[in-house]
This record gives sequence, structure tokens and C-alpha cells, in this order.
Amino acid sequence: MFPARLVELPTDVLVIILRYLSARDLAALSCVSSSMHMLVKEFGWKIHLRLNPRPSHSLCKAFESWDAHAQVRYHAITDRRWTNGEFVARPLSHRWQGKLQPLLAINNSRLFVGAGNTIYSYIFTASDPDSGAPGIQLECSYTTNSRLQATRDITGLVSVPDGGRDRTLYAGYADGALERIELPPCKAGAENTPIEASFRDRREFHGEDLVESLSAAGDYILSLSTNGTAVFLDHAADPSATTPQLVQLGVRSWSAHLCAAASHPYAVFGTASRTPLAVHDIRPAELSPTATAILAPEEPKLDGPNRRSAVYGICNAPPSSPLGSSHQVIISGWYDGIVHIHDLRDSRRARTTPGTGGPAPLLPVLSVYDPWLFEPIYDVAAGGGSSSHIAAGTARHSVVALWDVRAPKQGWSVHGPGNDSSPVYSVVMESSRVFGATQSRAFVLDFGPNVKEETYPGLSRNYREDGLKRRDKSGVGFYVTKYTHGRTREY
Repeated sequence: MFPARLVELPTDVLVIILRYLSARDLAALSCVSSSMHMLVKEFGWKIHLRLNPRPSHSLCKAFESWDAHAQVRYHAITDRRWTNGEFVARPLSHRWQGKLQPLLAINNSRLFVGAGNTIYSYIFTASDPDSGAPGIQLECSYTTNSRLQATRDITGLVSVPDGGRDRTLYAGYADGALERIELPPCKAGAENTPIEASFRDRREFHGEDLVESLSAAGDYILSLSTNGTAVFLDHAADPSATTPQLVQLGVRSWSAHLCAAASHPYAVFGTASRTPLAVHDIRPAELSPTATAILAPEEPKLDGPNRRSAVYGICNAPPSSPLGSSHQVIISGWYDGIVHIHDLRDSRRARTTPGTGGPAPLLPVLSVYDPWLFEPIYDVAAGGGSSSHIAAGTARHSVVALWDVRAPKQGWSVHGPGNDSSPVYSVVMESSRVFGATQSRAFVLDFGPNVKEETYPGLSRNYREDGLKRRDKSGVGFYVTKYTHGRTREY
């Protein structure tokens, strides 16, 4: 209930009060009177959206034509479905031939799936807020190499800004090549359109060492190879006319992540070493060759051997996360199956062994895990309902583990459509969708409202031929197995 004299306050004071109201409070206030309804319509919903951002690439095109109230309503329904564990599970394609290690990349227009030597482009479509969920449809596929060679499989993929066309990618390959690819417009009915890279490097950067990870942020690209060679370059400059910076980590390396939006930009490296997770500062157009922060998984033991692990997946928390709207929060997935969350602003440091040198390791503020699945974490992402969720792609049975950081002990996991005996190699999370990719297919878990059959690409053949189970009760998605993390595990 709102005070009866609230409506007598000056409009500028009421606008300030709107900043502190939840979506439910705004809906109630809009029912008080016609003047309050107009105030909430004019200011309330827009203020709420600005203070509670929900980064969602696949919704951007639709939200351009939705008013603020429709967007807040969509997010509110989505949050409730996340709380109840309600979603639609859909494959984005038929099962691929062979066993691939696909990767996902995304921008505001498209989702890209790199599988083998093929890039699949899925375009995001708009919709009316009352007619159905914003759609995702297969636009076309591109072949990066006409010959099927394992050495030419895509092992890294990121989308970079290109003036609004959203068709430019950087791809890394198993043979050490790094390419800039500008996808041509799709031709009607064309499949596996051959493409040529606008820039290609095969030996100068990584030699013939496999490109293990690619990350892009702002104007920067960071490429990391298996032997620990990091290549830092400015994608806005002509790559053929500039010399990128090379940093030698000197250890077996798995993952790299750039954060250019922080007040002090940085890169994070995941390796298999005594310090598996290290932060390197980015000075103006230059990557620090030495670590400025070490992120430890636990307090080291002084009277016994310490566990050794490696880091396979790294991401940041979304801007409206309950962890704090800061780019200083780093989420990492480890080989031992644990996801650690570090806050660079935190002061809790681990003990250091005399003579080791370097900064004192920073301890995690939160650690989560799936107690039923003792498997490595291949990738991590953050977002989901209320921007409070973490998703982790695990190493077996196409399982995606999910946690709400507000109640981390109540996590749950879900098998991807088809229940492939495969890792989930890549994960992308938005406010209402979780995209994943296994050795057989890319898939989506959609927690948003109004999902229909035409929201996603159709399946022309019988779903049983693709190893899918029966339809779920919605008739749109497919049945998948999910379970709660209903017991504890010592680690």
C-alpha cells in the first residue's frame, strides 16, 4: 500500500522515488490513479530498465520496437520462470556428422556456431510483444576450407564490431592460424558458401601451435595458443600493417578472457601451472607481460601437498548482478569441476610461501559445484534471471550446471537435448536464454515467455533420428533430464 498523500508530492520528488521501486511496486503504483499511471508510464519503466540492465544480444532487435513496460514485463516473467525452473529446450540444427568441438560467438544480430571447418550463422528476428518470443533462424552456413582436415578445424571464434554489419569474426585454428573473416551476405538457397579470410596469419604469431582460446573486448583481440603464446592486437587497426604484441606465458595454457570495460582494463589467463588463474593489466594498447594478480582456488596448505588444477573457462559477471555491478568480478571454471568467483576489490589474500615472489594470491568470495558430477568445467557464462545465474558447461553427458548466486546451495543441472555423451564445449548466457554446443549440435534453453514452434529453426526429419526424446508438455521443446544439487561434496 502506498501513502494516500503520495500523489501530492512534486513530480520531481516522485521521479526520484521511482528509482527505488521494484517492478511489482511500479505496477501497483500505476493503479493508484491516472496521474500515477502516466508518471510510471513516462518515467518509471524507463528508470527501472536503466537501473536493472539485462544484457541480451538475441533480444536487441525485438526490444528496439518494444516500449519500456513490455520489456520490463518480459523480464519479470522470465525471472519467475527461472525461479520455477521452467524452460523450453530446443536443438538449433540436426545432428552433425562425426564428433566436433564447436564454439559459439554472438553479437546483437547473430549467433555464430563454428563446428569443424563450418560457420553457421543464425540471425535474430523481431516480434510483437504479444505475438511470440523473438525468433532465431538459420541464415546460412559458410565453409572456411574446402578440404576436411582436422588441422583446419576452428578452435577459437569471436565476433568483433564492424560498423553495424555484425558479420566480422576472428577465428583461430588447430594448425595455429589466426584469421579475420568478413562473412558475405547470404544467397537464397545457398549452403556451405566458401569464404576467404581478409587477413590470415599462419606462422608468425603461433607457429603451428593450436589456438586454444580467443577473446575480444573493445578494440582488443587476445589469442592464446597451447604452449602459452599470447597475441594481443588492435582489431580496429590494419592487422597486416601493424605488429601485434606477443607475451610468452611459458606454461600449458587453456583459456583467455579480456575485460576492456573496467576502469583499469585487464586480461585473465587460465593455465595448468602453480598459478592457474592470473590477471595481467592492459596499459594503453599494451598487455603487461607479468601477472599483476593471482587468483587462488583455496588457502594453500602448509603441512601437505596442494591440489593442482587448470582453468578452462573464464567470464565476468553481468552489470546488474547481485555480485556487484562491477567488472572486477571474475568467474572461472576449473578442471576439478568447481566454479570459483573472485572479486578483485576483495582484500582476503592467501598465505604466500617465502621466496616464491609475486603478488599474494586472492581467495574466492564464492565457490559452487555440482556434487553429482565429478567432471571438468569446459566453459562458464553469467546472466540469467535477475542477472544472478552462472552456467557451466561440463565434460560429460551434455550437462549444463546452473546456480543462482543468491542461493548457491540450491543449484541444479540439465542435460542438453539428445543427452549426448559429450562435453558442453561452449556456453553463452543471456537474460532469458542459455545457448550451448556439444559434439553433435548447438542447442538453446529458453526461459522466456511465448516461445512457439516458429521461434526456432524447424526440424525437417523425425526427431528420433537426431537422438531426441519426446516433446515436452509445451509441445515446442523436447524432454530433457534435470536434477537438483541435493547433497554436499567435500573438496
